[in-house]
Amino acid sequence: MGHEKTSGSLDRRAFLRYSALGGAAVVAGSSLAGAAPVSGTPDAPSPASQAPGAASGGTFDLEEISVTELQKRMQSGQETARSLAEQYIARIHAMDQRDPLPLRSVLEINPDALAIADRLDAERKAKGPRGPLHGIPILIKDNIATADRMQTTAGSLALVGSKPPKDSFVAQRLRAAGAVLLGKTNLSEWANFRSTHSSSGWTGRGGQCRNPYALDRSPSGSSSGSGAAASANFCAVAIGTETDGSITSPSQVNGLVGLKPTVGLWSRAGIIPISHSQDTAGPMTRTVRDAAILLGAVVGTDPDDPATHDSSRRGHTDYTTFLDANGLKGARIGVPRKGLFGYSPATDRLVNAAIDDLKRLGAVIVDPADLATIDELDGHENVVLQTEFKADLNKYLAGLGPGAPVHTLQDLIAWNAQHAKEEMPYFGQEIFEQSEARGPLTGQEYLDALARDQRLTRAEGIDAVMDTYRLDALVAPTGGPAWLIDLVNGDFVTGGATTYPAVAGYPHITVPCGFDFGLPIGLSFFGRAWSEPTLLKLAYAYEQATKHRRAPKFLMTANLAV
Repeated sequence: MGHEKTSGSLDRRAFLRYSALGGAAVVAGSSLAGAAPVSGTPDAPSPASQAPGAASGGTFDLEEISVTELQKRMQSGQETARSLAEQYIARIHAMDQRDPLPLRSVLEINPDALAIADRLDAERKAKGPRGPLHGIPILIKDNIATADRMQTTAGSLALVGSKPPKDSFVAQRLRAAGAVLLGKTNLSEWANFRSTHSSSGWTGRGGQCRNPYALDRSPSGSSSGSGAAASANFCAVAIGTETDGSITSPSQVNGLVGLKPTVGLWSRAGIIPISHSQDTAGPMTRTVRDAAILLGAVVGTDPDDPATHDSSRRGHTDYTTFLDANGLKGARIGVPRKGLFGYSPATDRLVNAAIDDLKRLGAVIVDPADLATIDELDGHENVVLQTEFKADLNKYLAGLGPGAPVHTLQDLIAWNAQHAKEEMPYFGQEIFEQSEARGPLTGQEYLDALARDQRLTRAEGIDAVMDTYRLDALVAPTGGPAWLIDLVNGDFVTGGATTYPAVAGYPHITVPCGFDFGLPIGLSFFGRAWSEPTLLKLAYAYEQATKHRRAPKFLMTANLAV
């Protein structure tokens, strides 16, 4: 992803560079300046939270532990929701701000986390657990509204102190499931939709988030903190958001399973928006099973988000029923090579080996199964996103009430200019300015671009190739290895599989498939709308047979000796 720009529009490389947006997806940065320590102090932890592993970053009793195993420990009495929250909080305080290169993945701890955990422990004792997330500590991205004592800022100092009118639907569903909202994660500011020269993982509020596999490498955007924190075992599971690549790209470079659901499976109400056509939140986890558990907990029709009209009918509250270690047997999987391979030799090598594994595990591979419209999409997604961003953000900001310093995109542009030293020390707000210049949602340019993009990616893209070859899913590299953080030049992204499923609004899951110089690489499975059961089945079978996930070691740089 380059930085070139012509006549206010982006060429292909520049477009890809910031299509890691909003949920988005793919970019880097480096800076200690402007970073703030983790804020929010819950009620005093018990001595258990000061266990040597939790405090030192050495042996940590919860490292790589699954949601299912955490439930077993709570059921047996070995752990409680409070003890789990305490241990994760202690690990965050000990490791997230460590010198000389802090990870900076967590912006704040929920000051009510331990009180919530205590209530859930009492409820478990009296009534039993609500379900698989009862007492499970979860970190959520700082663009997902919570009407509590935590902030919801999209990483921007402009929204510090503003108060959302109510919890987002995602937060409501997590609380109803019995999850402990442990804190808010750092991100790429405004979900990486502010500048064409941004550094993924940098915010005015939190500074530069880093990659736990190599601290000089990007965590990718925009769900950078959710990816880094879940990978670093700062929580059981995390939630990110995506417009184009912002769950799947940071999941890949942080060695995670990341699932971008079908747009409309999860409600976006209360999430700071980019695009109502493409935005969605989704799970970022260390295993496919944990992603399936988390996915089902948030499914539901929400009157505040018309896109969820079919969620209750087309979605499932328990996706674990689709997990099958033999799920690849007989599956027909296509390989769209044109445009999605060839940008990273190491990535191609690992993904080709993964395709061989799929064959070995019984899949029928159709190779190639190219997307016929791959060369026709250039230059239109930004028209849709910028137009929708202006309208959708103005609506969100208008609902914040008189305490917020900004209530329109125009206000925000002016606020950033007035606070440029804090908010724009490394890169500007070109995308904000381009978006403000866009017309309304009734404009013909926008309507034509939206119709064209959805036709090219749906009927003439993913649906067409799957119909032609009778496919269950498509597979491709999620992206290349994490690049060096570079605040001078911004992110350096070479390619990835995010755009087609993102623009189509179709589901996309990435799962680890190996390492290049110690940096994780992911294998993407994507397909038709509402095909999460199939994608989870295939990804689970691949994961169980290969087990490529391994915990990061917080190295100062990539292991170039291997």
